[in-house]
Amino acid sequence: MSEQRNIDPGNLIDFRIDHESALPLHSQVEELLRTLIQQPQYANGQLLPKEVDMSKRLGISRNTIRQATNKLVHENLLVRKKGVGTTVARKTYTSKLDNWFSFSQEMHENGVEFINFSLKSGFCKASSDVARQLQINRGKKVVKLERLRGMEDGPFVYFISYFHPRIGFTGKEDFSRHLYEIMEEDYATIPSMSREEIKAMLADEFLAEQLNINIGDPILFRKRIVCDPGERPIEYNLGYYRADRFSYAIDIKR
Repeated sequence: MSEQRNIDPGNLIDFRIDHESALPLHSQVEELLRTLIQQPQYANGQLLPKEVDMSKRLGISRNTIRQATNKLVHENLLVRKKGVGTTVARKTYTSKLDNWFSFSQEMHENGVEFINFSLKSGFCKASSDVARQLQINRGKKVVKLERLRGMEDGPFVYFISYFHPRIGFTGKEDFSRHLYEIMEEDYATIPSMSREEIKAMLADEFLAEQLNINIGDPILFRKRIVCDPGERPIEYNLGYYRADRFSYAIDIKR
């Protein structure tokens, strides 16, 4: 009985979309879900319809359903539990970081135009460190992205990113776009939280060559683990910054 109620929201709302509308399908589904979760039974904890059932009913892909659902999860309106299902959130959760962006988005927000001096992507086998950070098996193939970025007068940061296979990256994406925009819009993966470690170190021969500095010059090293709303790692990022060209500011409120 509960299964039948779970797959038939049509008795509650006009559960359909307009395939001829100019409004994107995922946006239409998002509005349907916002209406659906206001129904008493869902507000009181009943599981939302399964993605596969909504996909069949609406005549669209599960990926589109997931993209809309992820948006509401990101807004803390829904809670997804593996092996259980998706329910309406009973309380509001606060992100561990108030606000953060990818490097390109942050530069854009500040009106700074940067240059990609080098951009390489492809598959590699996860090392022990990468496997531990992404919570996968050692040797599993992952997409690796290397970017050397800076201004007209030269590069000042070298990034290495490793991505969890669940995202679905092929290594052929246009990584000149905002990284997290690609994740959200193309792969329905929402970066929600960042865990970071920052320390000073000295440039070795490779980093000195990349950043146009001398071996032994100080650099700022930042390690970032980016997670989705379920706190599952999706990106392991290593950033090496020229210490004379970059500073890291943190606002702390008492």
